[in-house]
Amino acid sequence: MIGQISRVELFDCVIFGGGGDLAERKLLPALYYRDRDGQIPAGSRIVGVSRTERSDEDYRIFAQKAIELHVDAADVEPEALARFLSRLHYRSVDALGDSGWEELKVLLDDGGKDRVRAFYLAVGPTIFGPLAAKLKAEGLVHDKTRLVIEKPVGRDLQSAQQLNADIARHFREDQVFRIDHYLGKETVQNLMALRFANVLYEPVWNHSFIDHVQITVAESVGLEGRAGYYDKAGALRDMVQNHLLQLLALVALEPPSTLKADAIRDEKLKVLRALKPIDARNAFQVTVRGQYQAGASESGAVKGYLDDLGERSSDTETFVAIKAEINNWRWAGVPFYLRTGKRLPRRASEIVVTFRPVPFLIFGDSAGPVSQNRLVLRLQPGEGVKQWLMIKNPGSGGMRLRQVALDMTFAEAFNIRQPDAYERLLMDVIRGDQALFMRRDEVEAAWEWVDPILRAWKDIEQKPQGYASGTWGPSRAIALIERDGRTWHEPE
Repeated sequence: MIGQISRVELFDCVIFGGGGDLAERKLLPALYYRDRDGQIPAGSRIVGVSRTERSDEDYRIFAQKAIELHVDAADVEPEALARFLSRLHYRSVDALGDSGWEELKVLLDDGGKDRVRAFYLAVGPTIFGPLAAKLKAEGLVHDKTRLVIEKPVGRDLQSAQQLNADIARHFREDQVFRIDHYLGKETVQNLMALRFANVLYEPVWNHSFIDHVQITVAESVGLEGRAGYYDKAGALRDMVQNHLLQLLALVALEPPSTLKADAIRDEKLKVLRALKPIDARNAFQVTVRGQYQAGASESGAVKGYLDDLGERSSDTETFVAIKAEINNWRWAGVPFYLRTGKRLPRRASEIVVTFRPVPFLIFGDSAGPVSQNRLVLRLQPGEGVKQWLMIKNPGSGGMRLRQVALDMTFAEAFNIRQPDAYERLLMDVIRGDQALFMRRDEVEAAWEWVDPILRAWKDIEQKPQGYASGTWGPSRAIALIERDGRTWHEPE
């Protein structure tokens, strides 16, 4: 089975930070795949930009190495690769100075102003605002211009508001694409289809039938070269404020009137604003901070966070667990357990919706235990959906029950390569479809909930609890859920 390909309109994609890690690992491979599959029209161009002096040919060599390194060898087709490399250009530009801008403008204007012009800021967030101003001042912004910014959008509410205001001076909100690659994953989009295209789920998607929800984003790696950024951010800022809260909002939103971007984002915003506050009064009871110590990972023995960081002390958390609640009718009394961390046993991201127990059991003890039904949505690795049900164990041994899963792994079910999230999101930028991107008020609502947690940790001196690398976090994280009579679902 072949996935449907819809070609986008003619575009120029300009990557600031075009020689950086994100461009190498994600953006260039994603654009290659879209070109290989025929989604990018002839005449479209990809322009790498940074301060480093390079020729077009040098940049094409860099891109070829990136594709050979980060694309499955079976997918590197010589003809497709040659076509893709021919689209690439490079300009050396001082992002905050004056050099190189005229050369970039000449290149882009040569393509005409009737094509989409997407500027991807794969650079440090401190220059998002100044770079947006520079793009406008240099006359590079027109009606079909898009601006793509990566997280973090601020480090607290005040800085996020300032950044959004700085960008708004030069770009309309409908031109700004705040990217969260988790929202581009097939499973996240399938959550909408499961709820709203099947009569099976939406009638029971509420507090009367759902016992609790777990959202886990686990990483098996440590700092991986991000020490400077990560020690100033921590897991709450780096993962919870964006990825986990976006997933929570998509699980919990009310049915939007349409699939248009603002209809979906209006409903997500309502969820974020309905989150029960966490502050100094309850933070110790409903949040857990952790920091990994020496232990074992999938690749063998590993150092602790302080050794990786090269410091004697740090209060930065590498693990967070939170019991969140939503103060509205649909979700009253249903806890959402959020968990994320580094140096956990495996890389895995999933959403687990656990339904309430059956109200009355007609089966005797000989039938065995009856487990609650669970819907498990795997975001990575191996995106797919599992619905866990109770059935009779086959055979003539009487009524004995067992739990089984209806399992749909997308790559197997549809017999296609599973596209990377950036492939979908980059093409949505060109289309101008913002449904999978964060709106300004969403970002600020998330910070409004996260900021009091950060202040509470400081005020009550809630230090990170150590946990051995290769485990599922501090012991307090286990207690957080088990005192409610529940347990964490361990990703497979």
